Amino acid sequence: MLTKDDFYWMAKAIQLAKKGLYTTSPNPRVGCVLVKSGQVIGEGFHLKAGELHAERNAIADANNKGHITKGATAYVTLEPCSHHGRTPPCADGLIEAGIQRVVVGMVDPNPQVDSKGVAKLQAAGIEIDTLCLAQDCEQLNLGFTKRMRTGLPYVRLKLAASIDGRTAMADGESKWITGPQARADVQHYRAQSCAIISGSGTVEVDQPALNVRKSELTSYPTDDVRQPLRVIIDSKKKVSASNRFFSHNSPTLFVGISAERPELPDNVTYRQVASKRVRGEDKVDLTDVLAYLATQGINDVWVEAGAHMAGAFIEADLVDELIIYQAPLLMGEQTFGLVNLPETDSLALAHRWSYQSVTQIGEDLKLILHKKG
Repeated sequence: MLTKDDFYWMAKAIQLAKKGLYTTSPNPRVGCVLVKSGQVIGEGFHLKAGELHAERNAIADANNKGHITKGATAYVTLEPCSHHGRTPPCADGLIEAGIQRVVVGMVDPNPQVDSKGVAKLQAAGIEIDTLCLAQDCEQLNLGFTKRMRTGLPYVRLKLAASIDGRTAMADGESKWITGPQARADVQHYRAQSCAIISGSGTVEVDQPALNVRKSELTSYPTDDVRQPLRVIIDSKKKVSASNRFFSHNSPTLFVGISAERPELPDNVTYRQVASKRVRGEDKVDLTDVLAYLATQGINDVWVEAGAHMAGAFIEADLVDELIIYQAPLLMGEQTFGLVNLPETDSLALAHRWSYQSVTQIGEDLKLILHKKG
């Protein structure tokens, strides 16, 4: 049975796991705390793929401090792995360390694990308790969990708009609708994403960098932050090879429906994907794009695009989380709207969302919404 102390120590493990927020992909973020006689004797988190997992880092930390791990309780945000990958199984490490009890935040959705780690620990005589702060632990790895369960990454769609829902002036001017604090918050989301998706129209007009500015990341360690894969949806070969977008040294993938590679710099990858008929036009099948990205270990996707691409993701029901930065501006009707969606003649057919949070960030509001139902 879980106690108040168990929840306290698991909360500590969750905070440790967040230290890998920007760096662990394609692996999940995991934290571990070893407790003995009411005192922490070791702690660890997973930093990046190929390096030790949280449990083994916690055991090493305890050993380095001269503590005896035998008889300790391990608090782990995710079920310890039981298979050999790039590193040895964490379940074996806990058994070898003489851990007496393991408290697990959530069962690992990876089919290679999926309760096998718990079973291995139980077979070794270790006491197990599961689902301690399970919802909080799952929040650490929404992308990893969704990829393992559905074969698709977790998709966040970012929008920035005025109070009247406008995103740019009639001449296209949009820098900057929101303030510096909101833009810095975007860097936080970019950094924790494996890929940033945009459309060829946005790239051609705005020539954005779509990268992470590490200088604006302040919450977690940044030394091992990798630039996310930039994914550009290009149904009509709109982007010129001379575009300033290509001057930024970030991994880049263009996807389109043509079998012929467009004129792109040599260091840019092109992939043909399936097409889908949308309102009388052949468009990139966005589900096919996401499914391919999932096969490449992409857990979390950040969509930062114009109204057409944003609307396409919403219309295809591919957005898990909508993040809107709303500036205290009124821009008038001769301006660009938030998203382009097909007209409906009934409120019953409207896309409905539920507010998860509304917070002030600088002078702007940050709205987080999930799809209703």
